[in-house]
Amino acid sequence: MESYKTLEKVFKKLADIEQSKAVLGWDMAVMMPAGGAEARGEQLATLGSIHHAILTDQGIKDLLGEAGSKGRKLNPWQKANLDEMKRAFKHASAVDSSLLKELSREGTKCEMIWRKARKDNDFKSLQPQLKKVVELVRKVAKAKAEVFGCDLYDALLDQYDPGRKSAQLDVVFEGLQGFLPDFIKQVVEKQKSATKIVAIKGPFAIEKQKEVSGQMLNAIGFDLNRGRLDESHHPFCGGYPSDIRITTRYDENDFISSLMGVMHESGHAMYEAGLPKFWDRLPVGQARGMSVHESQSLLIEMQACRSKEFLKFALPILKKAFDAKGKGWSVENLY
Repeated sequence: MESYKTLEKVFKKLADIEQSKAVLGWDMAVMMPAGGAEARGEQLATLGSIHHAILTDQGIKDLLGEAGSKGRKLNPWQKANLDEMKRAFKHASAVDSSLLKELSREGTKCEMIWRKARKDNDFKSLQPQLKKVVELVRKVAKAKAEVFGCDLYDALLDQYDPGRKSAQLDVVFEGLQGFLPDFIKQVVEKQKSATKIVAIKGPFAIEKQKEVSGQMLNAIGFDLNRGRLDESHHPFCGGYPSDIRITTRYDENDFISSLMGVMHESGHAMYEAGLPKFWDRLPVGQARGMSVHESQSLLIEMQACRSKEFLKFALPILKKAFDAKGKGWSVENLY
């Protein structure tokens, strides 16, 4: 039991490093001047190297072995926690620290180039750096595939959706491949015969959009004492359960895209805020992969917020914020 307790202390320290990286990443996306990118890339790479060195130390391997041999003394949560620790160790020890540091550094460069390329609609300027990142990811995949005894894609997939195999995804995509072509034709025909939709035209003042976003977050119970909403090049949810950072982007001519960005990210935030507090900063208390995470964000954005019930609630708020009048501002038209 002593070895397990020591592991808990170590993994809480590792979580502190990851949470620090998360806030630095948020700052890079929201606040950091472009000139700070090179230094920030080095900072993130250094923290990643420290994290990797601690996790892959021989002492951690020994502790994992000792704790596993005395597993009968652990309760179900502790056993699951230990399994997650072993999984994290296996992933980390499969890849050389220098490769991970290079990937972190080149990834930061890639994001900064992407920002300008996206603005200028210039994929060619991004392509060389993106190619570097893809090549490094392939090296990581190869290293992990050898250790895990699987193909390259499954080795990467396990990082984001533990235990998932590409064969399971193939079944999903095969179903879509059979379903979508005919369904798209049905949708096109439906749209031809549907009641004419009245376009809702802007401009919609950014400050008013921000007010609406704040009201919606308040309505779903997003705690602004433990989180915040900001603006970035692309919406995301970052931070950690007691300090959740979500972002959106605004378009004066389209309030729906920013609002749905906020609601999508609030789904991620609600999942993070609902994680078991007793197991905070331990593997078993962390999000269970991106499939579960995206299910929660899409439940809010695609199901709840595209329902007539939501629109009945939202319409008075929207009309007041944008001083809106006219046929287009009805529940049916918005729906």
